[in-house]
Amino acid sequence: MPNLKKTAAEMVAEARARIEEIETPDLIQMVDDPNVVIVDIRDPRERQRSGFIPGAVHAPRGMIEFWVDPDSPYFKEVFGQDDKKYIFHCASGWRSAITVATLQDMGFEAAHLKDGFSTWEKHGGPVERTE
Repeated sequence: MPNLKKTAAEMVAEARARIEEIETPDLIQMVDDPNVVIVDIRDPRERQRSGFIPGAVHAPRGMIEFWVDPDSPYFKEVFGQDDKKYIFHCASGWRSAITVATLQDMGFEAAHLKDGFSTWEKHGGPVERTE
């Protein structure tokens, strides 16, 4: 068994201590705000299995740093809008916390959905499903 310098749980806790966390009911209120970009970093199979927030941008976790970097050949214009508030989410809030902390290290300001998509429907959030 490897002797890690830091556990995944410690990385999540450190990230959460320095990023903005959005509660599920608060993001539900922002869903139709044209100044908010919700970014779903879950795997495509997760989205297919449990649905997704209507209008959310799907950006697989492994590509985020490249998609937000204007100097990257993979840059996506959706991440080049200065006047938008970006809120990232995953299933439980762990991957999105680490993602947002990493993006802040790059100079890209964002927040994340504290409890992830796992509490979205329970709080009455709209969900879209694909066939």
